[in-house]
Amino acid sequence: MADNIPAAQIEPKPAPATQLEPKAAPAAQPEPWMRGPLPGIHTLIAPLFYSFQMAREALAKYTAGLTPDQLWAAPHGFGSVGFHLRHIAGSTDRLMTYVEGGQLSDAQMSVLKAEKEPGATREMLLAGLDAAFEKAEATARALDPARLTDFRGVGRKQLPTTVIGLLVHIAEHTQRHVGQAISAAKWVRVL
Repeated sequence: MADNIPAAQIEPKPAPATQLEPKAAPAAQPEPWMRGPLPGIHTLIAPLFYSFQMAREALAKYTAGLTPDQLWAAPHGFGSVGFHLRHIAGSTDRLMTYVEGGQLSDAQMSVLKAEKEPGATREMLLAGLDAAFEKAEATARALDPARLTDFRGVGRKQLPTTVIGLLVHIAEHTQRHVGQAISAAKWVRVL
């Protein structure tokens, strides 16, 4: 996409509008990205919402029935299920701070340092994940699509990216850790 083409000019014609289920979808539904456009969400921002909904559904499914010991087990040194859920929530919050043009707070850095500490229950972790997603979705809804190619600096070094670059990274980073959490959940069930 050329930087000088407004997002409104490259947006495809919308298909009939549908909505994602609020939390968990019945098994018969297709994955969130195949459920159609989201009313009021720009086409270029929608993949973030699809990623979050897919994470909600998959993590609720694959963590069901895990004991607290299984939730925090780190077989062979791999990240625990609990770590991945906490990391998805924390990284979403941190990366959305950059989307908004801000820098990380001391509180966000403290949360980062505590991501591997066991103790939270499955319900607490899923609620924290959902809260982080809801906050990020509210921010994403308010984004002006014409500003998606605006510069954003990441970290102390202000590494260069754009608003849309961050949104894409949040979506793919979420799915990477969802996959790792699912693998960890499957692994601890057979130990």
